[in-house]
Amino acid sequence: MAFVPSALKVTSPAFGYHGAIPQKHSGEGEDLSPALAWEKPPEGTQGFAVICHDPDAPLIQHGTYGFVHWLLYNLPADTLSLDENTRAGTAGKNDAGNVGYNGPMPPEGHGKHHYYFWVLALDCQASLPEGLTQIELLKELEPHLLGMSRLIGTYKRGD
Repeated sequence: MAFVPSALKVTSPAFGYHGAIPQKHSGEGEDLSPALAWEKPPEGTQGFAVICHDPDAPLIQHGTYGFVHWLLYNLPADTLSLDENTRAGTAGKNDAGNVGYNGPMPPEGHGKHHYYFWVLALDCQASLPEGLTQIELLKELEPHLLGMSRLIGTYKRGD
């Protein structure tokens, strides 16, 4: 993924920067996507996308490292927050093979993993079909990136 830094700031009422993601947002809990909010989008932003990725996962899939837990796109420019368990936007296919959110659940005994909740600001309002993979999504969105930022949370499986 191309990196386009910006003043965009991502937060969550569920966890702070490098804070522990609550179990209810994990595969061990209710598997609900956390609420997210962002501010200071770049000038000219017409849409957003969200990606949750675990770079600590020991898997190499689809030619990339880590594990994609969530792809959410087709979010309009006036979307500056997502509710817990949101139904906003269009969901892509995560690396578990499901469409939608798939919460943290590192392999047993694997320790703490980091989860990057990326928000991408775009110069267009995307209208992409449901079920895209991360590679397919980024191929469509990278030419339209105006800025991006992330919130990193952590999760350790309750072995």
